[in-house]
Amino acid sequence: MSPFDENNFNATVAALGEERLIAAIRRWLGDATPPPPAGIGDDCAVLPASPRAQVVTVDPVIHGRHFDDSVPPRAAGAKLLKRNLSDLAAMGATPRAAVVALTLPPRTRTRWLERFYRGLAACARAHRLHIVGGDIAQDDHTLAASLTLIGQPAGARLLTRAGARPGDWIYVTGTLGGSLSGKHWRFTPRLAEGAWLAAQPEVRCMTDISDGIAKDLRPLAPPGARPALDAPAVPVSAAARRAAARDGRPPLDHALDDGEDYELAFALARRADRAAFARRWKKRFPGLPLACIGCFVSTQKKLPASAIDLTLHHGYEHLRAANPASHDRRP
Repeated sequence: MSPFDENNFNATVAALGEERLIAAIRRWLGDATPPPPAGIGDDCAVLPASPRAQVVTVDPVIHGRHFDDSVPPRAAGAKLLKRNLSDLAAMGATPRAAVVALTLPPRTRTRWLERFYRGLAACARAHRLHIVGGDIAQDDHTLAASLTLIGQPAGARLLTRAGARPGDWIYVTGTLGGSLSGKHWRFTPRLAEGAWLAAQPEVRCMTDISDGIAKDLRPLAPPGARPALDAPAVPVSAAARRAAARDGRPPLDHALDDGEDYELAFALARRADRAAFARRWKKRFPGLPLACIGCFVSTQKKLPASAIDLTLHHGYEHLRAANPASHDRRP
C-alpha cells in the first residue's frame, strides 16, 4: 500500500491538521499509551524513577530505505519498534517506554498512518511497554518515523560490545543473509535470548547483527585481535541461497554483508566448556540454532588459510558510496 494519495485531499493527514492527527494517534495507540503526564499530551512524559541503570537507543524507519510499498503499514510500524528492541536484546536489556517522532508529507494517507500506528501499538503491547510521547513535523518529501526506546537490565548485568579477549570464540544465533526477501520486517527481536546470554558469565560481549556480520563483528574485536571466521560454519539462510541464485553472488557473501538479520553475535570465553554451553542453550531455546563461526586471533599472527578474508566484505555502512548488497539502502 502506498503511504501517499495525490488526488484525494480528504484521505490525507493534511485534511486533519496536527491537533486532530495527534488525537487520532491517541485513539490508534489505545492502551499502548497511558494518559498524561505518563503518556501523550504533556510537554514531557513522566516516567517512574528506577533504581536500576537505564539504557537508551534510537532508530528510524524511512520510506524508500527501510520499507517500501510492498511492506504492509502495520509491519512498518512494528519494524520501527522491533529495530530498537533488537538493540536492547544485544545488551541483555528489557524495554520500559518509547517516544516517536514523525516526519510526514501532507499527502500521507490517514488510513496508511492509522495502520502503521496500530502495528506499532500491537508490538508495544506484546512487549509490555508504553508509547509515552513524540512529535510530528511536516516535510514535503520525506516520510519517516524515529523511535527512542528506554530500557533497563533484564538481570544483574548489561553486556556491551567491549570485553572480548584474543582466543575467545565467536557465536551467532539463527541464520544470516537474504533479509531483503522479508526477514528485514518479519524478524523477532532476541530479547529473551539476549537476557539469557547476559546472565551467562562466560559470555564476554554481544551485539545485534543489523549491518551484516562482516561489519558488526569489528566493534567486538579486542585490541590487537581480529575475527577469524570459518566459512563452512557460517549459518547461511535459505533466503540468502535464493538471493544468490538470482544475482549470481556467492551465498556466503549475502550472509556476511546483507544486514538486517537482527540476530545476536557474541564472544564466549576461550576456556569455556562449549559443549555444556551448547546443551544449556538448546534446552532453553530448542527452536533457535546457535553456531560457533570462528574466534578472535592476534593481529600478530597470520589468519588460518581457511579463514574468510573480511577485508573483502564491508556489510552496510551509512554514507558509503557503493554498497549494492544492503537493503538498508533499498528495501
